[in-house]
Amino acid sequence: MSVLKGILLESQEYYLSIKKRISRQLSDLPKGSVKERIISGKRYYYLQRRVGKKIVHEYLGRGKPEDLIKKIKLRKSLKLELKKIEESLKMLNRAKGRARG
Repeated sequence: MSVLKGILLESQEYYLSIKKRISRQLSDLPKGSVKERIISGKRYYYLQRRVGKKIVHEYLGRGKPEDLIKKIKLRKSLKLELKKIEESLKMLNRAKGRARG
């Protein structure tokens, strides 16, 4: 049983280190989404995000902000990965509880 506990502990440490790394990355990436508005036939881009209970639209310009869009997509994929890691950590905690017995 001690081998199993060791493996579970090692797995938990691994997932916690990945969770910490992803959380750091997420703090550096922008929140929200890029919205395109067509006004008088011209395209304008805005960053739409939530600040408290309000939704704020920040003007980005007339050119499509490709770099910002890539960062937002990366943020969304990292959030999904973080969710999977948290589910794995929950499963490991349940398994550790069973391994004690």
